[in-house]
Amino acid sequence: MGDVDHLDSSNDVDLITQTSKREEPVCEERVTEGRSSNRNVTEYSCDLCSRTFLSEEEAFAHKEIHKTDKPFCEICEKFFLRDSHFVIHKRIHTGEKPFHCEICKKSFISNSDLKRHGRIHTGEKRFRCEICGEAFIERSKLVIHIRRHTGEKPFECDVCSKSFVTNGELTKHTTSHTREKPFHCKICGGTFIDSSKLVIHIRRHTGEKPFHCDVCSKSFVSNGELRKHEAVHVPPKPFNCKVCEKTFVCDADLVIHACEHAGGKPYDCDLCGKSFKSDSYLTKHRLRHSGKKRFHCDICGKSFASKNNVVKHKRRHTGENLVYCETCGKSFVTKDDLNKHKRIHTGENPFPCEICGTYFLDFSHLTTHKRIHTGERPFLCDICGKSFAQNSYFIVHRRIHTGEKPYRCEICGKCFVCKSDLSTHERTHTGLKPFDCKICGKAFARNSNLIVHRRIHSGDKPFHCEACGKPFTSNSDLTIHRRIHTGEKPFHCNICGKKFIAHSHLKRHVQVHTSEGPIIYET
Repeated sequence: MGDVDHLDSSNDVDLITQTSKREEPVCEERVTEGRSSNRNVTEYSCDLCSRTFLSEEEAFAHKEIHKTDKPFCEICEKFFLRDSHFVIHKRIHTGEKPFHCEICKKSFISNSDLKRHGRIHTGEKRFRCEICGEAFIERSKLVIHIRRHTGEKPFECDVCSKSFVTNGELTKHTTSHTREKPFHCKICGGTFIDSSKLVIHIRRHTGEKPFHCDVCSKSFVSNGELRKHEAVHVPPKPFNCKVCEKTFVCDADLVIHACEHAGGKPYDCDLCGKSFKSDSYLTKHRLRHSGKKRFHCDICGKSFASKNNVVKHKRRHTGENLVYCETCGKSFVTKDDLNKHKRIHTGENPFPCEICGTYFLDFSHLTTHKRIHTGERPFLCDICGKSFAQNSYFIVHRRIHTGEKPYRCEICGKCFVCKSDLSTHERTHTGLKPFDCKICGKAFARNSNLIVHRRIHSGDKPFHCEACGKPFTSNSDLTIHRRIHTGEKPFHCNICGKKFIAHSHLKRHVQVHTSEGPIIYET
């Protein structure tokens, strides 16, 4: 945009609206009918490449691309200092990979990429970290690694100002704002946030395993899996920490441990911001956002996101290594869980919200609470796209799609998606209504019903119709009202087919068919 600012404003219009006498790329103005409204939208299109822009400034900035003497890619608009770099770049779009590895037959777009790849087979790692001793095949990988020690994060998100160690991590993070998974598997349709995950995924379909163990020749789909496997052949714990002399089975574990001395948790979740000591811990954590639970208890069948959680859970069945609260006798799987519980008895709430000043028992409750202020909803349903602030709400929601109803009423056998719905239902058998209105004494089975009822006394109507402005005491009443404007009638009579905007209207109508005599409604 710097070059654009120096253009004479009177000449700018001529460049946009007329054909230039010089043989330069020019943009002309044209008017098209907007698809989203009935207004005409002015667009500026480039004569050379037909790209369109909504403002003159964008059109001028784009025009400068065609003026430069540097090699320029018309597909993605990237510049290159040398023709040789441009030739290599074009292969990204054409798919051409003329350089082949003689060992594993993998192909590459440039000779430098092939040489770099060759070090995987030779095991050569020329670039070593002076802080923790880990070695790398490429200098760029070492630079990134050192940033994790120093805490340097030079790549900042334009939306939320969060910073990242690499541009790749920033790109991956931006999908948390857009909810985009741009990389698609053509075999099964699976979608991925970054291309590296897709590459590894495709290998599982094709059976390609380009990473080979030098000791036993076993092959793996990723370098990470190979490194884990290599520890099997290594003598016990050959990697020593220079600070505390602790030993480890593989160098990756030592690197994770070194972060403890450096005081760092360099791996951040791009969905909720939580930090972890290693990429493997981060991967396990991300399963919470996906809702996938691959590990099952063989005693009761309950599912969990991680194997460690299954092990902890099974202690409840076996009674093994449980810890007990001295005050109330309640048992816990871990000492950390017990310490959190003890705060209930002591009244300690050590985690304050910096925005509103509310205090919480543990940090996870504070993290969830903060989303009320930020509006963040990191748990995304991959089926319908709906998002949630809490993982527990997300888990319950997914059962709508799966049809799972794990909570069963012992009296009538009816099943429910969540425990709170079962508890409310059980009150229909017991008649219990524990939520009382202090003004009129009316009792309710649900606290949410009491909250809505109180608005009758206060006159509060916080839900407003966007179409006509009419206010309502509850969101459900507003939802029914909206159907008057949209014409939607989702409840229909199975006998005569008549449709209604509310279930209560349908129930009243059904009496016409079921009653002995006709029902006369007064007008």
